[in-house]
Amino acid sequence: MDVLGLGGGAAATPDPVDELICSAKGCRAGATWGLLWNNPRLHTPQRRKVWLACDDHREHLEQFLSARGFWKRTVPAGELDQQGPA
Repeated sequence: MDVLGLGGGAAATPDPVDELICSAKGCRAGATWGLLWNNPRLHTPQRRKVWLACDDHREHLEQFLSARGFWKRTVPAGELDQQGPA
């Protein structure tokens, strides 16, 4: 399952992980991590939203989500399509 909706396309299409960009404000670096989270006031417990993070912003974004009780776990960006539906 393609969590980010980036899959499909012809064989010449680059690997979607190569196109992922960090979610930190103003950052244009490639993302190497997927931060899985949900807002329990809005989402069912099974629902997972995804923020992307480069190595430099991973800890900051995890802390931001954790402070609000939203962060669930972090996975390598290459594993995002294996995490199931969002």
